[in-house]
Amino acid sequence: MDNANILELRDLSKVYGSGHTAVSAVDGVDLQVKPGEIVLIMGPSGSGKTTLLSLAGLLLRPSEGEVWINGQEVTGLSERHLPALRLRSIGFVFQAYNLITSLTARENIELVMNMAGLRGHRARERATELLALLGLEHRLDHLPADLSGGQKQRVAIARALANDPPLILADEPTGNLDSKTGYEVMELLCCGLGRDQGRSIVIVTHDHRLRDIADRVLWLEDGRLSDGSNIQPLGAENAPALGYVSS
Repeated sequence: MDNANILELRDLSKVYGSGHTAVSAVDGVDLQVKPGEIVLIMGPSGSGKTTLLSLAGLLLRPSEGEVWINGQEVTGLSERHLPALRLRSIGFVFQAYNLITSLTARENIELVMNMAGLRGHRARERATELLALLGLEHRLDHLPADLSGGQKQRVAIARALANDPPLILADEPTGNLDSKTGYEVMELLCCGLGRDQGRSIVIVTHDHRLRDIADRVLWLEDGRLSDGSNIQPLGAENAPALGYVSS
């Protein structure tokens, strides 16, 4: 095992069903992700992208293969030990935000820290700092219903960063955002809070415009991962440069 890898997937497969009804969602995937690396995984609908991300994030167990996090083989860990590992090592960003609607922006972030054992003033202070870094210091005590889509996704990013994990997994993070807001949010995550801090980020997406921010672009189809060399490059007119935009 290369200790420089934050994430390594070894010959990873996931099969749903059995016999003649069996469906191979992920088929023999190998992947290594280094500190500070941003990896984009693209592919058609139904290609297995979300399943692969769920396997990497220990939300699903593979049918075959191994998952390594920070040099530790974690595939065989019991259900009792997995939540603590996820809290410590992995942050998740979802397309649908998955915020708790009855909690404020700050409380959504504090909750994750509370689950990891950080409570009281220290948790409140860190939640406030994270939201300020993401430009939401004026929305600390707002409920999700009172936030725009871009603001909700920023809260979701702050929640993913709450316990300072070395790995962020993002599933279609711009899917509910317009292009301008999507660029803004993803640059904040990948450049300001990811690569610059040595944090690794794996993104699964249909959004070709996100290719500008990735160190590597991979292609997943029929459950098999390739180097993405078959993806047609975007012309300059279709791939505007990323930039910070205040809103």
